[in-house]
Amino acid sequence: MGNRKDIMKKIKTALISISDKSNLKPLLQILKKNKVKLISSGGTFKEIKKLRFKCLEVSDFTGFNEILDGRVKTLHPKIHAGILNKRNDKSHLNDIKNNNFENIDLVIVNFYPFEKQIKQTKNQNKIIENIDIGGPTLVRAAAKNFNDVTVITSPNQYPELISELSANKGFTSLEFRKKMSQLAFTETAYYDSVISNYFNKISKIYFPHKKVFHGNLIEELRYGENPHQISALYSHNNKIKINKIHGKQLSYNNYNDIFSALNISKSLPKNTGTVIVKHANPCGVSTLQNNLDSFKSALACDPISAFGGIVSCNFKVTKSVARELNKIFLEVIIANGFDNEALKILKSKKNLRLINAFDYTLDEVLKFNSINESMLIQSEDKEIFTKKNFKVVSKKKPTNSEFENLIFAFNICRHVKSNAIVLASNKSTIGIGSGQPSRLDSCKIAIDKMNKFIKTRNKIVAASDAFFPFVDGIEKLVQSGVSAIIQPAGSIRDKKIIAFANATETVLVFSKTRHFKH
Repeated sequence: MGNRKDIMKKIKTALISISDKSNLKPLLQILKKNKVKLISSGGTFKEIKKLRFKCLEVSDFTGFNEILDGRVKTLHPKIHAGILNKRNDKSHLNDIKNNNFENIDLVIVNFYPFEKQIKQTKNQNKIIENIDIGGPTLVRAAAKNFNDVTVITSPNQYPELISELSANKGFTSLEFRKKMSQLAFTETAYYDSVISNYFNKISKIYFPHKKVFHGNLIEELRYGENPHQISALYSHNNKIKINKIHGKQLSYNNYNDIFSALNISKSLPKNTGTVIVKHANPCGVSTLQNNLDSFKSALACDPISAFGGIVSCNFKVTKSVARELNKIFLEVIIANGFDNEALKILKSKKNLRLINAFDYTLDEVLKFNSINESMLIQSEDKEIFTKKNFKVVSKKKPTNSEFENLIFAFNICRHVKSNAIVLASNKSTIGIGSGQPSRLDSCKIAIDKMNKFIKTRNKIVAASDAFFPFVDGIEKLVQSGVSAIIQPAGSIRDKKIIAFANATETVLVFSKTRHFKH
């Protein structure tokens, strides 16, 4: 343990250089009260003077005018020596004395808004000018020398600094300085990661030799998939694109299901369709134009699995739909908004989570899957299917209605855990088999679901997320009443599959790409 002099450090001189000038006045007041000398430059200097506080301009402090349109102003030995010198090191003390430098005890800096700029403009000159050089350099210097110097990197930290100075009569503790140092290094790392990812993105380098990730904590969750696991939600932005407007706290599993449901919903026609998800797998989907009918059709596919699940309505929920939703137990309801009458009905269940996903979009982002100390990265499977993506290989050709249903089924199929089989009719799923080691088993499950829940069927189509390696799977589907099948090509037995389809007068369509979801 060091003595009190080693632990507590008096703030005598502060350097302030901030882009975000909010909430500055209360901070300046506490610094003035403790007779802290202020140094600043540019817009921050003008703001401090405007608020009627004394301040020395950086150029007057260093004796060197800023140059290069402000690119060089705080990059000066007098400033960095004042921050970096170790106060109890004789060699450092001699250097400071011989050069007539003085200590800087507090550095308050936040950076040029690079992240904000890349969202607002594609003008690369403007973006590059918002890469802060002096700010991160000051912060890193102060954070490194936390034994003697306090560093503040966000207006959110001002209240804690004010409290620290008030409680300790103008001094800061070593514990406080360590904490602020840790936050400062996180801030510089985050800032640099945003810049790194921006340049990789515009250069279309998706997998650089060194990959840097950044994220903002949205919420610490109660636990992970199970109570003994810890969990949190992060986002590249300061918020996520969904808004919980009612109900209890969301869990890890809730979020996993919500994002799974939204990935399907947002792949459907705009403002159309209902998706019901259980354990990240769809158990019912319909794109019928009438919203109430689409919910009823999605539910009919597997009403037992829907119990305790998540419903994603790719439309604004109205009173009539809300009444139907309210008849079953659900964990979460997602929609592109809710009208007032619908909210009155659904809010009667205090624990039911209601999510407004009107602003949710499927962006061009990479998908991550971490395994121990390794990470798998890939692009999202979000291609919008059209007839051009497929080839009819059977003698019998699909009608326009059949082709639409085949494409609908194939789109849902890629969101089902492999091996996946989806049976559909009238743009609604009527049987889903998922997650089986055997594709034949998935066929049996999908057929069993259909036979159990769907009494009236017209023109049944089937989709498989990968090719059938043997005839037995497609044979099982045809025997159950399937008249048209869509699957990726690529099996060494494709010709046998086509021959079987022709022999049974079944429509067979090949996808040019495979769509597994493991």
